Amino acid sequence: MIVGDDGLARPAWASSDPLLQEYYDTEWGMPVCDERGLFERLSLEAFQSGLSWATILRKRENFRAAFAGFDPDAVATFAEADVERLLQDAGIIRNRAKIEATIRNAAATISLRDEGGLPHLIWSHRPERTPVPQAAADVPTTSDESRALARELKRRGFAFVGPTTAFALMEAVGIVDTHLLDSHRRGSSGLWRADGTPVEDGPRE
Repeated sequence: MIVGDDGLARPAWASSDPLLQEYYDTEWGMPVCDERGLFERLSLEAFQSGLSWATILRKRENFRAAFAGFDPDAVATFAEADVERLLQDAGIIRNRAKIEATIRNAAATISLRDEGGLPHLIWSHRPERTPVPQAAADVPTTSDESRALARELKRRGFAFVGPTTAFALMEAVGIVDTHLLDSHRRGSSGLWRADGTPVEDGPRE
């Protein structure tokens, strides 16, 4: 942990870059329960695979512009011409497989609406307890729930959703709280107590 000039303790990854610090302080780990918000986070986590999160965060607004604000209905209509357009867009990660997966995942998101939608599917994998890491080495990269979520997403037609990506998504949207125990953000989502026990049974809508 690093204590900043503001007296707040943060992990090393969120202490050196102002953009990462703002993301850590205001967004990471806070509950996201709407379809578009979850589709965006899922898409960005997929694009992040093999890259640093800082790279994705710096390009986030470009991603939003390129993918119609991550509106699943709009992205699902993207055709080969759109793929080629996106492959020429230097503002995003120009990876054909990830671009095509995002379009496929938009269609898969739409197909879930008659069964509770993407929010229900993702949040149904919230564990009974969350990790209580004292150091970065204690933070897991997968869990039984993230493996189950990845399997279910793949079964529903999603791509680029392995257990590690699923766990990163769960961290980002508050399904688990992996803030270190000494962090000023520990327990701040309103869903988890600092000791890893839940505040309530489900997400806040």
